[in-house]
Amino acid sequence: MESRHDSVLVEEVLTALEVQPNDTVVDATLGGAGHFKKLLAALGQGGVIIGIDADPAAVERGREAYAEDRRPERPVAHIVNDNFRNIQRILGRLGIGQVNKMLFDLGWSGYQISAPRGFSFQNDEPLLMTYGENGETAADIVNTSTEEYLANIIYTYGEERFARSIARAIVTARAKGRILTTGALVEAIKAGTPHNYHEKKNHPATKTFQALRIAVNDEIGAMREGLVDALSALAPNGKLAVISFHSIEDRIVKEILRNAVQTGLGTLDPKKPIVPGRAEVLKNRRARSAKLRVFVRVPAVSVAEEADSLTPTLSYV
Repeated sequence: MESRHDSVLVEEVLTALEVQPNDTVVDATLGGAGHFKKLLAALGQGGVIIGIDADPAAVERGREAYAEDRRPERPVAHIVNDNFRNIQRILGRLGIGQVNKMLFDLGWSGYQISAPRGFSFQNDEPLLMTYGENGETAADIVNTSTEEYLANIIYTYGEERFARSIARAIVTARAKGRILTTGALVEAIKAGTPHNYHEKKNHPATKTFQALRIAVNDEIGAMREGLVDALSALAPNGKLAVISFHSIEDRIVKEILRNAVQTGLGTLDPKKPIVPGRAEVLKNRRARSAKLRVFVRVPAVSVAEEADSLTPTLSYV
């Protein structure tokens, strides 16, 4: 599979965030570094940019992007290999109190999808779905979980209507031999779904792979923790932009931002999500489901009010 990535809603993000040369900016999801490069270019000598990603390859792309910026007035950059759920700890370690602009792009980059780590069902690869070499893998979940647990994961995180029959087929398949590759998992999924489901526009394994990826990386928990802490770190009049790609994560983003509005921390501007134009969707099919939500922090909020409302030169960290 071709290794490339086209960042979505780039101009819309830049317009919404209105980055100023002296701002402190966080790109919480470096990914393919497309947004990072644009945010970096908008900053000047007095600015600071923090790029975060749990994927070491994405971190390296961020470092390369900063190295390519030869401007004498380029900002200070901190490139951090960590999960954005730890954003409060990351900022504290860097001695940064508040941030003017933040971006969370919750989609996976084309580089990650094309890496042979089991994220894609298009090739037969080891069934990992992890960023690095350590931690629980998709194969671990598939081969050790109960049928009920598998069905719950697939239904909850994939919204797959055939979750129970797929889980049953996985358990049947693994009884004959451990499921260690994406190809073996795809065969089990096909065995657990009706033939006409295989002829739909989307691949029959799409939702199950999404569900396992979310479970392996605890994406929902990380997103909740990261966004809540991001709101706490946002400076008065600061802006937070979040790009979501599927209904599960978008519902959570909407819920967190709506709660922040209701507790008086800020407003949504615009009130409705921004979506890609037809030209971008035609150019980049991955953009078709993207939604950009923008939160603007109120001019000032007391420490007590905040505590009540929220239940936080190149260096390598």
